[in-house]
Amino acid sequence: MMRQVVGQIHLWAGLVLCIPLVLLGLTGSILVFEGELNSAFGPAAGHVAAGGAARPASDIIAAARAVAPAGFVPVGYTAPSAAGQLASARLSSPGRAAPGADMVRIRVDPVSLETIPEPQNSVLRQIFFLHSTLLMKSREGRQVIGWLGVVMLVMGVSGLVNWWPRPRQWRAAFLLSKRAHGFRLHRELHGAAGIWGLAVLISVSFAGVYLAFPATVRSAVDLVLPARDLRAGAAAVRIEPIAGAEPIGIDGAIELAKASVRDAEPGFAVLPTRPDQPFRIGLLRTDQEVGAPTVTVLVDPWARRVIEVQDPLLFSTGERILAWQHALHAGEALGWAWKILVFLSGLLPLLFVLTGVSMWWIKWDRRRSSVGTLGLVLDQVDTARRAGK
Repeated sequence: MMRQVVGQIHLWAGLVLCIPLVLLGLTGSILVFEGELNSAFGPAAGHVAAGGAARPASDIIAAARAVAPAGFVPVGYTAPSAAGQLASARLSSPGRAAPGADMVRIRVDPVSLETIPEPQNSVLRQIFFLHSTLLMKSREGRQVIGWLGVVMLVMGVSGLVNWWPRPRQWRAAFLLSKRAHGFRLHRELHGAAGIWGLAVLISVSFAGVYLAFPATVRSAVDLVLPARDLRAGAAAVRIEPIAGAEPIGIDGAIELAKASVRDAEPGFAVLPTRPDQPFRIGLLRTDQEVGAPTVTVLVDPWARRVIEVQDPLLFSTGERILAWQHALHAGEALGWAWKILVFLSGLLPLLFVLTGVSMWWIKWDRRRSSVGTLGLVLDQVDTARRAGK
């Protein structure tokens, strides 16, 4: 009875939500290679930074601001990931109300200060918004995506229940039979692909739910593994402006952050947009790959001091798990093997829909044929009865 109920949930959730789930998977697979696609086809394709010493972050941000739309203010800075790479600055219009709305990103040569704005309506940018908000570009859109992630988790768990083999059939449940065709081929392909890709699909889906509902997921994790709300804590920090004092700029804040952490280089910076906000500097240790959880340093620009250091090495187990969710979802920081696995997991919903709909159609067609055959037999019996046979 339980398997029947779970099977019906799995069937109808897949049929009703097949299109958005497939879109979510395919766009996610594309975004796994967003950096590579931008390097190959983006506005900065083939651009190599000029030789020489990199300019200060303040000069890079100023160069970006000079070509940004009027009224836009810098809110973020990303340092070059390696020699010859470009830096970038993010600028936003005042009063931005939704994620990604009225936001521009400008790449800057850290040596020559040549600027390369990213088109706001580029194909990759629209794919990103389709994946993250279904093109709604709002918090409501992000919540819809989060619930689709929950559905994906339910599909994974219910699929595992449906797949669970009988005794002495475990080996066959992981493989495709050479003689399989028709309904059996679709069923075996559906089950084998599901079980081999289940762990990655669940990991990526859970990470997507966390990115959509960080506070809710953190609270749930905290029930099992203690985890502070580090994101909200950093965002809530307020400082006291000092009358008559001149706050330090981004360069001074980066130097203070680097002095507080050994063997680490700046990865990004979140700039204050109000006088009572600190700088938030992200430092990446030299033995880490880009995308790994960074050391976050909060710097008071007025008092010229470090307020707090959030070091992943000192996180609790729960905090460390949550800190890795973005990298797990994006296929970053764990090498090419994980990147390819995340890419392939995005193709699984399409495979599941094709095989699942095929199985449903074959079953429905068989039932229709059976009903038609039974009706024909009953007509013949009735005709024979009327004839006295």
